[in-house]
Order: sequence, then C-alpha cells, then structure tokens
Amino acid sequence: MNIVAMLYNIQLIKYAGTDGIAAYGVMQYIGMIFSGAFIGYTIGSAPIISYHYGAKNYDELSELGASIIAKLIKEKPDCTLGLATGSSPVGTYQNLIKAYNNGEISFKDVHSYNLDEYCGIDRNHPQSYYYFMHDNLFNHVDIKEENTHVPYAAPGSDLDAEAKKYTEALNNVEIDLQLLGIGGNGHIGFNEPGTPFDQETFVVTLAEKTRQDNKRFFNSIDEVPTHAMTMGIANIMNAKSILMLISGAGKSDTVVNLLKGEITTNFPASILHKHPNVTVIIDEAAYSKMN
Repeated sequence: MNIVAMLYNIQLIKYAGTDGIAAYGVMQYIGMIFSGAFIGYTIGSAPIISYHYGAKNYDELSELGASIIAKLIKEKPDCTLGLATGSSPVGTYQNLIKAYNNGEISFKDVHSYNLDEYCGIDRNHPQSYYYFMHDNLFNHVDIKEENTHVPYAAPGSDLDAEAKKYTEALNNVEIDLQLLGIGGNGHIGFNEPGTPFDQETFVVTLAEKTRQDNKRFFNSIDEVPTHAMTMGIANIMNAKSILMLISGAGKSDTVVNLLKGEITTNFPASILHKHPNVTVIIDEAAYSKMN
C-alpha cells in the first residue's frame, strides 16, 4: 500500500478539496500506468493497492466516495455497481442522491448487486438489507427495480439454492466498482475470519464480534440474526475496481491490520492487496493509530 501517497492526500484534501484530490488521483493513476509497465519489465508482476485518500471526517469521506462513484456513472451510464450496507456507505448514498437531484447523474441504466443479506428476516423488516437499500438509495433515485439485486434469504427460502443462484448471476456480469466497508475483525461482506479466498456466495454463521458490532441496529443482541448470505471473497475480487470506506476511531486497529498486516484468511480484507485496482478512503480518526 502507498502510505506516502495516503499521507499526502490527507493534507491535499485540506487545501484542494475533493475535486482537487480526485484530479490529483487521476494524474497519479496515469503516471502509475506508465511506471507500472516499466517496472513490470524489470521486476515482474507484484500485488498493487492503488490509492488511499485521506478525509478529515466522515462527511468528507462520504463526499469523496460519492464523487468516485458519480464519476463512473457519468463515464459509463450503464455501469454495474456492487453495493454495501451498514453505517459506512450511508453518507455516500446521501451524496449520490444529492447529485441525482441536482441533475448531475442518472441511475436509469445502472445495475446493482448487493454484498449480503441477513438470513431469516423478511425483506420488509427495517434491518433487512433489501429494506436498507431502498430506504437509503433506491427509493430516491431513478434506478429500475429489475436492475437491483439483493441476495434472497427470507424465512422459508432455500438458502443453498438461493446462494447458488446469486453466484450464477454474478458470474454472468462484470461489476465495474465494488463498494466495501470493513468489519472490526477484517470481514468484507460477511466473509468472516477463516473464509477461504476462493469462496463464492454462501450462507455464513456470523462471528460473535460481528453480531456485537451490529447489535446497535437492533433492540437487543437476541434480535441480531445468527446467519447471513454473502458474496464470497472470490466474487468480490472479480470486480474491476474496489472502493473501501473506513471511518471512526473504532476502526483504528483494523486500519493498522489492513495496512501493515500480512495476507491471511484470518483477516479477510488482507486479500485486497492482491487486487490491481483498490481505493481506500480513511478518515483521520480511523487512521489515528498509524501516526
């Protein structure tokens, strides 16, 4: 990971704002293409994590995340997005809605595939991710319902069959950008520690830490589902590009493990070091233990 570039961007955003840092990122990316080609001839291929933009706080992180997605939609109106839930992307979705209301972007030709869904709760449950996506994005933009896809894991469903069906759907599309958060234990989607890197969509037993982290969305820990259906790590890694959002002091240890740790199934997000096009946006609180 390019720590120097990340530190530079933390300062740049203070003076140039998100437009300035996005422009700088494009220039850096072009430069990296040429330098990467040269280096490839001399030392062979190596894992690359592309860029890490610094944001002062969650609002700046959300604005920058939305600007990256909006830029993709403008350049490719029929793009396919991999979408995430939880608290991390809410601000990004709010900024995308604002861009839509201002006439800057349209979702009418966009397709989306969500990372995961809780098992055993109805889609109309306020904590289902189907409900979350409609409440936080889909109901506020012009995306077509038939173009949105969320794993189906409602009560009474054949979970194994639904997981297989979702994998087949993912294998027939190319996700242009996969949006991710990260769990305190390094999970991406609901791929908990120990998940094989070649895993495709499956039903997972949620780790106790994950359930504890998510209990703030429920009335009690007893209401937090014990299982979820999630894209596997292999599905995530098939995306053309990945955008990860990390915010808050509670993720500071996670950031250290992500940036300095080894690649291991014990910390699932570490596999992102093997992806050729990853952008990680980290705010100052989350980055605090790297100083």
